Amino acid sequence: MAAQFGRRLRKGATTTAVAAVAVAALSASGAPGATLVTGSDDPQTTGSTPPPDDGAATGNSPYYTDLPPLNTPDKPGTSTNLPVTGSAESGIPASILAAYKKAEQTVAGSDAACRLPWQLLAAIGKVESGQARGGRVDANGTTFSPILGPVLDGRGFAMIKDTDNGAYDGDSTHDRAVGPMQFIPSTWATWGQDGNGDGRKDPNNIYDAALAAGRYLCAGSRDLSLAADLDRAVLSYNHSDAYLRTVRSWFDYYKRGTHEIPDGTGAVPPGPGSGADRDSGSPSPSPSPSGPGKPTPSPGPSKPGGGGPTDPTPEPTPSETLAAVENAGTGTLAATAGDAFAERIKVRARNSLGGPLAKVSVTFTVAGDTDAAFDGGKKAVTLRTGADGTVTAPVLKAGEKAGKFTVRATATDRPLRPVTYAATVTARQADAIARTDDKALTAAPGAEFADTVEVKATYKGEIASGVAVTATMITDAEKPAENDKGPCFKDADGKTVRTLTGLKTGADGTLKLPKIYADGTAGTYKLRLTTEGGATVVVELKVEVSEPSATPDPSGTPDASATPEPSGTPAA
Repeated sequence: MAAQFGRRLRKGATTTAVAAVAVAALSASGAPGATLVTGSDDPQTTGSTPPPDDGAATGNSPYYTDLPPLNTPDKPGTSTNLPVTGSAESGIPASILAAYKKAEQTVAGSDAACRLPWQLLAAIGKVESGQARGGRVDANGTTFSPILGPVLDGRGFAMIKDTDNGAYDGDSTHDRAVGPMQFIPSTWATWGQDGNGDGRKDPNNIYDAALAAGRYLCAGSRDLSLAADLDRAVLSYNHSDAYLRTVRSWFDYYKRGTHEIPDGTGAVPPGPGSGADRDSGSPSPSPSPSGPGKPTPSPGPSKPGGGGPTDPTPEPTPSETLAAVENAGTGTLAATAGDAFAERIKVRARNSLGGPLAKVSVTFTVAGDTDAAFDGGKKAVTLRTGADGTVTAPVLKAGEKAGKFTVRATATDRPLRPVTYAATVTARQADAIARTDDKALTAAPGAEFADTVEVKATYKGEIASGVAVTATMITDAEKPAENDKGPCFKDADGKTVRTLTGLKTGADGTLKLPKIYADGTAGTYKLRLTTEGGATVVVELKVEVSEPSATPDPSGTPDASATPEPSGTPAA
């Protein structure tokens, strides 16, 4: 089905009159009490639009205005879990459908009174992103490249200045709607959810986005089984009666039944004004104010067999056709925590003839469990290739979290295989560690050591800050192990601890250990400190009994040898 902004087409509809009748049928066939509330932005309606409860989640960004097919996927009242058959138009990709149903269950567990139906999420997901571009998501439900709406710079769309420093939409000047449910960054900052339990709130992940949309639609005391509340919820998502009618049409359609199709096989809205233009930042036509149920002039002669209008633009030549985005010689991506990666990611766009292709939009995305980001703290950045077909990503900076992650480079909003790079962040290291003084460390049995152990770590002679250090009371064996007696540390509950982890050197490379306590056993013991990187120092701790003081003569008679001569008395 040809999906275009501001264009309302139905597969098999040969006249606008047929389309109008079909819309009326869809709108009138909802559940009891679920009648369509129309609004004042349509001059031919007599109702009034309920005021939205919240700011529009999408910033009133453009949306896909296609309507459901004329044929229903199933009879009313039958199962919505149909087999994997039928057209891609009526089917929902597996991961996308699973995310909607999971969001419905999650919301029901915390806000049962809202009565959120997953079919409403499916309807919104359809008009906002074509079900995440036909289900083009990875195993975790994250889109292969960010789905970005047009730049909201006031030219054809709303004016929304940047609210996230480009962290979500890659634009530090204006905002853009992001992800399969098309949240603007400021709304995502409030409503973002972790729907798949990976510890992140990613608007480009369908599980996160679907749950966020569910909670947003259920805001306040809404009961979505009531038509008025459902309409208010949809209008709060995008304050347009035409939008409401379009979502309602798909909502009713999905309630009649749908089926699961494999990820990546859903119908992708093609052509001008589709998702490809969402990421280009160029204004696309706004939805027609006449609404999807009103006849609209045909945009041009139909293609053979019906469907969309004939494209007056000639097919691009092989030299103009993007065939692939590929690695342009990027080396190993490795860095120490807190440092910048020395290697810059570079890709090349090539055409069908194998030559370079300029002005191709490429999105670089940092993915995985990492706090690494591009310069400026951005997780996704969109750039265009130059005359030689190449484009280089901004400097990638490692965070403090060690481990592996990936960076993807994709042709923005194109169904092409992404280029994936493996990156590694190594924990900060030290190759030397030593005490900052040489004081003897002693304590009496059962007492605490008066002096504190302080060490300093270095790497290649320079201060090593933020280096992980482990402190362990060890035995004096040939292969030392944790000692079960002798000096110890104590936790917050006063319990004995003989190994401390999670210690880190400060900005000056030094580390001061907590207080050390002696138990009742005298002797000489060892404390070993080991850094990330293998540097080690062993500190000696002595627990010893103090020497007793001199005992006075019990007779009370002074020691003659210690008695001074009486003053003025001559010696014998």
